[in-house]
Amino acid sequence: MINDWIHKGLKYSQNPIFKKFLGKSGRLLGKPAKLGLLLTSAYSKLVDVDSNKSSFEQLKEFMMTFIRLVKFYINGDYRNVSRKSLMIGVAVLLYLVTPLDIIPDFIPVIGLLDDLSLMAWFIDAFQTEINKFRQWEADTNFDHTRIGSL
Repeated sequence: MINDWIHKGLKYSQNPIFKKFLGKSGRLLGKPAKLGLLLTSAYSKLVDVDSNKSSFEQLKEFMMTFIRLVKFYINGDYRNVSRKSLMIGVAVLLYLVTPLDIIPDFIPVIGLLDDLSLMAWFIDAFQTEINKFRQWEADTNFDHTRIGSL
């Protein structure tokens, strides 16, 4: 099932509507205040996902990690990510929070499939970057005083 979502997400990523968001995401990367507002909006939308560690929860967790990555990027604390990857991720966030969709969200069940498919495709494409970031997070939160000086 997740492979179907990834395939559909790839198809949606080629849609002119998504390509418009991709262009906007490049401009947003240079505007930390506006990007911060987007992250807050995306965070609110992801928190509303109602599930219990299902695939929805996994998607939500991944996107929340991406939001943290972008926050650290904005602050200059984390730069081990390509600008292209950031642009694609920001475009996905823009797509999630904007009412303009390939399949409108107000259509019950089907309206969220394009959102979920894009997230699944993004997760598949961005997994390595997220793993590097999670490792960086773990390393920076590690209490080095417990093992003494190296």
